[in-house]
Amino acid sequence: MTTKTTQTIQILQYLKDGNSITPLDALRKFGCMRLGARIYDLKQAGHVINTLMVKDEKSGARYACYSLVSID
Repeated sequence: MTTKTTQTIQILQYLKDGNSITPLDALRKFGCMRLGARIYDLKQAGHVINTLMVKDEKSGARYACYSLVSID
C-alpha cells in the first residue's frame, strides 16, 4: 500500500467516525500535507464530502473543513 492510499483510508475512517477534518488536523493525525488531494480522491471514489470554508478570527486565514455526508 502506498502512503497516499493509506492516508486516504485513514482519513475516510476518521470522517466515517463522525469527525470533520482540517488541513492542520490531517497533518497532525496522519502526516498528510495534501488533504485537498486526498479529499479529491475520496470524492472520485463516490464519497459525498461537504466542504466548509472557515476564517480564523485572529489571523484572518481561511481554510477548509471537510465532513462526510451520510446518505441513508
